[in-house]
Amino acid sequence: MKYENYINLFQYTRLKTHPVKVGNIIIGGNNPIRIQSMTNTNTLNTQESIEQSLRIVRQGGELVRITAQGIREAENLKNIKTGILDAKINIPLAADIHFNPKAAFIAAEIVEKVRINPGNFVDKRADFTQIEFTDEEYKSELKKIEDQLIPLINICKANKTALRIGVNHGSLSDRIMSHYGDTPDGMVESAMEFLRICVKEKYENIVVSLKSSNTRVMVQANRLMVTRMLDENMHFPLHLGVTEAGEGEDGRIKSAVGIGTLLADGLGDTIRVSLTEPPEDEIPVAKKLVAIINEKTDHQKIEVVNPVSVDFFGYKRRETIAVGNIGGNNLPVVVGNNDKYVDLKPDYIFSGNTIVQNTKSTESEKKSNELKLIVTENSMLDSEMIQKIARETNVLVILESKNNNAFADQRAAIMKLINANCNVPVILKRTFSENNIEDLQLKAASEMGGLFIDGLADGIWLENNGSISNQEIVNTSFGILQASRVRMSKTEYISCPGCGRTLFDLQKTTSEIRKKTSSQKHLKIGIMGCIVNGPGEMADADYGYVGAGPGKITLYKNKDVVKKNIPEEKAVDELIQLIKDCGDWKE
Repeated sequence: MKYENYINLFQYTRLKTHPVKVGNIIIGGNNPIRIQSMTNTNTLNTQESIEQSLRIVRQGGELVRITAQGIREAENLKNIKTGILDAKINIPLAADIHFNPKAAFIAAEIVEKVRINPGNFVDKRADFTQIEFTDEEYKSELKKIEDQLIPLINICKANKTALRIGVNHGSLSDRIMSHYGDTPDGMVESAMEFLRICVKEKYENIVVSLKSSNTRVMVQANRLMVTRMLDENMHFPLHLGVTEAGEGEDGRIKSAVGIGTLLADGLGDTIRVSLTEPPEDEIPVAKKLVAIINEKTDHQKIEVVNPVSVDFFGYKRRETIAVGNIGGNNLPVVVGNNDKYVDLKPDYIFSGNTIVQNTKSTESEKKSNELKLIVTENSMLDSEMIQKIARETNVLVILESKNNNAFADQRAAIMKLINANCNVPVILKRTFSENNIEDLQLKAASEMGGLFIDGLADGIWLENNGSISNQEIVNTSFGILQASRVRMSKTEYISCPGCGRTLFDLQKTTSEIRKKTSSQKHLKIGIMGCIVNGPGEMADADYGYVGAGPGKITLYKNKDVVKKNIPEEKAVDELIQLIKDCGDWKE
């Protein structure tokens, strides 16, 4: 089972998947990458749900998902659907189901697609308890899934309704985690259990998703999912997304790193960018990501490299010698073009024909710290060039690319170095021509983030021939490293986009928490609308703020509940006090 046996690493080609009809659109096959979003209104508020759905459509959304947490919400999907049709808009709707198979049965007769979560469709809500099963007991649990899933399959068949098997890293069941761990492998097996039942029942109108707020987990899980499906002769389309990506710059960069890395390898048939912003704001970002990938269709030829020397299912950083504080076990560095920065400052600045540490050293001290650079690109990196590089001391490779598929091009170049046992540190350099900071963030993150997710580079150097400030360019570099999970330089907020289950103003609260805690650059803070994915997605967070009911908030430290049912108006201050009480607040 090798990823490279199924994916062309050197030529952009969409993975051919089984086409799935969802209302008046088709996902997968030879069809375009579809763009979708999800409402965050109360599903029982028919008019607000209709109006928000229409705003999503007018921005270019091709499918709208709506939560249906109970029977009443599932039944009201009919009124929402009617209202959208009355506005002369024909767009497929998807019902989002957690914990309630009966709501799924009702929704499947009304809307064009139903999303179920294998982590909680039959299995109870996870409480992170280790459970030991005998083989017979495990088979018995699978039989329970089959007994609940087959009635839904039959309803979907009768109504020509599509199904999304949507796994969330944050809501794996205790059964799966006890057997496989909180891992990409556990996410994949959670989906495969359901898919095998569907295939046995000859129902294949299915889309699959594996999401996480951790981009590394999200990328690895989807790669593993594809290989596992193809090993079992399954060809279901993939829905891509990074959950709880956050807002603003952070949300865009994190989404681009995760989604863009997979799109670049030809994976993904529909995408949703999850931002803690109005859902219609997600659509332009998703459209830009699709446009970026479409530009790779006719890229310049990339020489095939063998053997393939990258672990696509687990993180292993390329072994390099340390040159100063670059490479080896050092954190990846950021290079900038001058030393005039007031916010995040690059580790190195370009000076003449070299880079020097960005310190207050004297000019003579800086000169003694100058590093020798070999600037090259994949097409120049033949065996003679690699031998020359290997003979040098105190040298760095600055790896550029002018290829439309720079991600694959630079990956191939680094694979050449690995295969030649040339362990010189590599700094990735890309030059863009953007006048809009969002465009730069999305392009750079989607084309470079995956190389850091796979541990292949030791630094990043962005240049831009446009009207974007050097500070914004450097901020983007640090953002890509943080989103790729290789270097933390600011407070990380794991915040969900909200849905009909959210019972407080998520956008306002996220903004307030960010304003009051942004000085705590060593912390990860989760901000979750409800309990569905809260504790699980926040497993990587130091502290969590989770909606527990109308106007009530529960606070977590790691996975542990610390304070329950705090009034919403006091909860942000209580969160800050909790951080201080635990000794983690830095003045």
